[in-house]
Amino acid sequence: MLKLRTSTSVIRLPRGRVAGLAVAGMALALVAPVPATAVPVRDAAVAADPVSVLGFTGTERRDALAYWTTARMKAVGKSVDLGPSGPKAKPWRGAALPAVGRLFFVNSTGADTWCTATAVTSANRSAVMTAAHCVRRGSSPYNTNMSMVFVPGYHQGKAPHGVFAVRAAMTPRSWETSSDNDISALVVGADKKGRTLTDVVGGHAVAFDRAVGGSITALGYPATRPQRGEELLHCVGTATKEHGEQVIPCDMTGGSSGGPWFAGFKAGTGKGVLVSVNSSLDSLTPTKMYGEVLRNTARKVYDRAQAF
Repeated sequence: MLKLRTSTSVIRLPRGRVAGLAVAGMALALVAPVPATAVPVRDAAVAADPVSVLGFTGTERRDALAYWTTARMKAVGKSVDLGPSGPKAKPWRGAALPAVGRLFFVNSTGADTWCTATAVTSANRSAVMTAAHCVRRGSSPYNTNMSMVFVPGYHQGKAPHGVFAVRAAMTPRSWETSSDNDISALVVGADKKGRTLTDVVGGHAVAFDRAVGGSITALGYPATRPQRGEELLHCVGTATKEHGEQVIPCDMTGGSSGGPWFAGFKAGTGKGVLVSVNSSLDSLTPTKMYGEVLRNTARKVYDRAQAF
């Protein structure tokens, strides 16, 4: 559900924008998912920690992998229609992007849904960047998502590089308490052959404290037709600063949440540096996409994930 600046219940309201790009409120889960084991602890030490960690047990990860069958992945896209894809959002036809994929999960209301996410370089070779609202509701410590799996390179029902269960999800404490800093770093488990994520698909570098500006390529799996989340779309535009965040001209909608913003991107090679992720839109008929400027808080989230 991408964030919109409206009062719609499935959308968060940060600083007056239209909230959430993840697709929320889609088909209800057919079986009851197992909730994540992590329970927020309210002591002084935890409250002072700038990073919130949501963990999943081995059993929960195995259950998530069993839950997200190919048929379920395809069905969740068919269950929602956000209208026609906009003129700025074009199907991706460049080099293969194996590190970009769909992040499937069951949201805090029990609905199957998805976001977009990206494998990034990290010390543990297992880190993935996405939006915090793809992990938990803002300003709501106990409303967390569950049964999370990352499918890099997803395309029309195919998982060419396998399916990776999420072991842990790191978000800023400020997101949990006040809906600030919509960025998350995930840690995924190994694949069926015991390989780590970036050993399989590679990873994009992440840039922190980068000056806003220059050409940006944003990618995602929006729930607009005809693609309905089955194909990767992209927008290209010059980043400017607005409301303390980055913004580019883009009309991708729900489902593209968490998708990467690449600077220095080369369509012929698929190489680029991640400088933000899809966070929110300017309206229900969008013309702008917003993304956080990755500063110290984002770095702490990323560092906690790569050390996990």
